Amino acid sequence: QLQLVESGGGLAQAGGSLRLSCAASGDTFSSYIMRWFRQAPGKEREFVASMAWRINSQSYSDSVKGRFTISRDNAKNTVYLQMSSLKPEDTAIYYCNARGPISENYWGQGTQVTVSS
Repeated sequence: QLQLVESGGGLAQAGGSLRLSCAASGDTFSSYIMRWFRQAPGKEREFVASMAWRINSQSYSDSVKGRFTISRDNAKNTVYLQMSSLKPEDTAIYYCNARGPISENYWGQGTQVTVSS
């Protein structure tokens, strides 16, 4: 079983930047596809970005492509989400997700990101 702990959320102005971190423990991190999702008030949770650990490939939703970057630190079992050119519509709770080789899913507790205009 994998445990995920997010950090790095907070308040930013439009056009600013924030970096989220997700630290994993409890299992072989390299076996998991790491993903970020977000959920705004009154909306469904939506996909933001993903990274296949071993293949080192990334994918993004159209709404964040070119502004957000997902990356990882192998030694620290940590995945990051660098968010730049933030917009008020990026305001949401951001969740880290790990999807395992037999489709198991683990979620972090979420971290709030608020972007003011």
